Amino acid sequence: MTGGRWLLRAASLGAALLLWQGLTSLDVNLWLRFEQFPTVGEVAGAFTERAGTGPFWQDLASSLRRIVTGFALAAVLGVAVGTAIARSRIAADVLGPLLEVLRPVPAIALVPVAILLFPSNEQGIVFITCTAAFFPVLVSTRHAVGALTPVWEEAVLTMGGGRARILFSVVLPGALPGIFGGLSVGIGVAWICVISAEMISGEYGVGYRTWQDYTVIDYPGVFVGMVTIGALGWLTSTAVERAGRRLTRWLPARDSSGPVPASAALTRTWRVPGRSPRTPHPATARAGATGPRSGSGPFPEQTREVTP
Repeated sequence: MTGGRWLLRAASLGAALLLWQGLTSLDVNLWLRFEQFPTVGEVAGAFTERAGTGPFWQDLASSLRRIVTGFALAAVLGVAVGTAIARSRIAADVLGPLLEVLRPVPAIALVPVAILLFPSNEQGIVFITCTAAFFPVLVSTRHAVGALTPVWEEAVLTMGGGRARILFSVVLPGALPGIFGGLSVGIGVAWICVISAEMISGEYGVGYRTWQDYTVIDYPGVFVGMVTIGALGWLTSTAVERAGRRLTRWLPARDSSGPVPASAALTRTWRVPGRSPRTPHPATARAGATGPRSGSGPFPEQTREVTP
């Protein structure tokens, strides 16, 4: 990212803070009432004071532990179940109707269920967090896997590959962009639900502390919690997006001038053990690729270079 873009983003954030400071310091009370809002300076002072105490970091660690555990479980289960439903009629018939009935239920509405099911509040909050992130990952994985072209699978079968080779060399790499789209949405939804669950039944955590500040009418403390939640959500969402870009770096890159020309696209190959033929990495293969080249081995060696 260029320095100009960083400067623009910093200016946008600074303008928002200046607007907040102006509205609260002048006690603006038109249709919206800002006279009881704390100023930016008051929130900054409260944040500095809280950051020097042990409970603040204990709350931070509790919320991060819950979000990481719940989100990791949701990612694994969502990708596995979404892939199974997209590729198996039996899985779609058995699991599909049940999941579609449960999907519209808000995860935070499961708090009573979690209290009844799990012996501790900690496990219940992780369950709610996992449920919140599970469905975005499930849906995105199902659609991404279902949209893959069958030409890739046929190429693997032609080269002697089996189900495992198709799954790990074609299905999952080809669906990664869609999967990470669901993961990016899921981490945001997970934060919403983990904070809500901490407010209702937590003992520690940023959400719990924010609710406690509200009950004693400590409005600067409430805003400290809100700022902390926003910062944590931004950091974790950025981490997921960076991981997605790293794992899908075979995709054509984009810059300010537009997409990379087709001639610059890279071709990756994979090889079936014991076979000499090669075929392109499924992430860059497309129907209508150039024809085979002559080579040695039981089959003609093939290298398809195509445009994305």
